[in-house]
Parts: sequence; C-alpha cells; structure tokens
Amino acid sequence: MKIVVLAGGLSPERNVSLSSGCKVCAALRERGHEAALIDMYLGTEGDPLALFAAPIPEELTKIGREAPDLAAVKASRPVDGNSQFGPGVLEICGMADVVFLGLHGTCGEDGRVQAAFDLMGIPYTGSGCLGSAVAMDKDLTKRLAEPFLERLGVPTPQWELVRYRAEDIPALAARLDLPCVVKPSASGSSIGVSIAHDRGELAAALAQCLDFGGVCVVEQYIAGREIQVGILEDKALPSIEIIPKTGFYDYENKYQPGAAEEITPAPIPAEWERRLGEAALAVFHALGLSVYSRADFIVTEDGTPWFLEINTLPGMTPTSLLPQEAAAVGIGYGELCERIIEASLAVRRAEK
Repeated sequence: MKIVVLAGGLSPERNVSLSSGCKVCAALRERGHEAALIDMYLGTEGDPLALFAAPIPEELTKIGREAPDLAAVKASRPVDGNSQFGPGVLEICGMADVVFLGLHGTCGEDGRVQAAFDLMGIPYTGSGCLGSAVAMDKDLTKRLAEPFLERLGVPTPQWELVRYRAEDIPALAARLDLPCVVKPSASGSSIGVSIAHDRGELAAALAQCLDFGGVCVVEQYIAGREIQVGILEDKALPSIEIIPKTGFYDYENKYQPGAAEEITPAPIPAEWERRLGEAALAVFHALGLSVYSRADFIVTEDGTPWFLEINTLPGMTPTSLLPQEAAAVGIGYGELCERIIEASLAVRRAEK
C-alpha cells in the first residue's frame, strides 16, 4: 500500500509524535509498503512521490527531556498562514491508500484532523472524530465513562473542572482538596501535570496550567500502582506496570530510556487483570472508540482499579507501552502497524 505517516504538527507533544512517526514509517517500509513521513505543520516541498522513498531522519527518533518550543517551530515554517496543515500535506494525504496518524495531542488526537479527513474522503487510522474529541477532554471522558465503570465496581478519582485566570489562583489553592493531581484538560504525555501535596504546590501547579489555557482538571490523588491496558481490535492486551525510578510518570520519565521500569504482563493476580481489561473495554465502548487505544489506571493495595483516562492514539515510540503489550502476545511492531491499518480501513468502510 501507499501510506502517509502523518506526524509532528503544532502540539506540545510534537517531538513524541515525530518519534512515533519515524518508527512507524520504517516498520511499514520493512513490511514492503511505500511509506512517507510527513510533518503536518511544516508540510512538504518538491515531488510528493519522492517522499515515499526519502530517508527517515534519524535525529527525529530521539525525544528531548522537555517539550518543544512551539514559537520556534512556528518561526521555522516556510510559509505564512494559520492553517494547521502545511503546504502540500492534504495533497499527498489524498494520494495515499491510508494515512497512519502518528499525531499526539491537540489538533491531531482531538478529532479535528479526523473530521477534516472524513469530509475529504481520506481514510485514516484509529478512532473517528467524535470519539477522539471526547477522549481528549479529560472531564468529558470521566462524565461519560463513570456510569459504565460503576456497574463494574471500578471508581474514578473525584475531580473538578476549573476555568480560571491568574487572579483566581489564591482562592482555588485555598479551596481545593489535597493531595490532588492538576492536569490540563486537553493534553497528553503528562505535559503540564503536577501532583500537589500542599497549598504552595497547588498554587504553582495552577499557575503552570495557565500556559495551557487556564482550563484544567483537579483530581483526587490516589496512591497505588500505575498500570495501563491497551485495546487492540476490541480486545484487551496484557496490562503493563510502570515504575518510575524517580518522581511520577511525567514527560521525562515516559520518553527517556531507562527512566522507568515497565513490566508486561504486569505482575498482578489474574482477577485484577480481568477487571482492568473489562474496565478498559467499558470506557472504549462508552466513548465510541475504535481500532485501538490505551487506558490508564491506578490500582490500590486491595486490588481496586481506579480509572484515570484513555488515549486514542497511543505512542509508538521506541519506549512506548502499547507495542510492548502487543509483543507480550506475540504481535511484533510491524505486524501491529499493519493490524491497526487493516482494522482502521474496515471501520472507515463501515462508516460510509
């Protein structure tokens, strides 16, 4: 097949996306496909067909310790304009048999690209526009998933969506319960996430989230084991436990090799594994997702799984979790990419 791997974009998760895209593109070429890696925001130039054989930049596979400088990315763009699609992007996507979405974060994982491609008749991987939009919003995800999880006896931490300005922070920091987790409401890769144990930390966390629009979810902190469950083709994959060597599973610990221990299958009782898989599938269905995803949980000492959030375009970087879970059941990286494509094409055909 002729496949465009769409990555990059203008998101704080840009570098993660480019790393995912490089690995996916290389794997698809190894499987005999014509694959082109395209940066959605910067776009392309020259003969688009030549891009299907262009070298994959090795430097893009590495992810720095901090999120990218998006102002610098904007300044490096070869053309002016407000479109999130760079020059030539829609044209080359229209030439492909399918677009593999290696995008992460806003304007990639939030349903807007999916909606544009639906209107243009361009097939793409993963969930559709509506499910993607809902899953990207941490508040909406919890509101829709909570009734389904309650039936399974799976709680989600108490939370509050707060919209605020700098002058509101002192009152919020005095009112909100501690300890808590402060998260931008529509971001991923733990960018902007803080754990607050006292009022000073809470005020600092809220101030940091102003950089993400001043809309965040303040969530009850649950102490326990961090375990995630991938879904592939409507089935739960083996769970994976994440044990950071320092701190919590933040941006740096996620993408720096060796920063966290990742064990799959997670060393948990079979009953815990069953409940986690059922809960992940319940959220997947409640939000109307398709093809694949990854759900995040905290499991307490008594075995109770607490649902946190779900990701519709899980990372495919060299350190990402979903490929490790797939490998635990004998699905290699290249096969995983192909299965995502085939399942996605079936969903897109059914949606017409």
